[in-house]
Amino acid sequence: MIQHFQYKSLYENQQLPGWYISFYYQKEKHEGIYHPEGRIEWTSPYSFDIETEQNVKKQIHELMLYHVYDNR
Repeated sequence: MIQHFQYKSLYENQQLPGWYISFYYQKEKHEGIYHPEGRIEWTSPYSFDIETEQNVKKQIHELMLYHVYDNR
């Protein structure tokens, strides 16, 4: 389960899409860039297997939908 999820806009003009994300997963901090089309570019090393990465990405997409897209 993802814990301590945080996001912030990559741009001063917050109308432009693109967000820096960070969170903890299994007591390890992970960071990345969430692109407008939903692609995640990891900026920190990670060691997810394919199934775990898909699960983490799904959780991130749900969090972004709730925090960013549903609150506009």
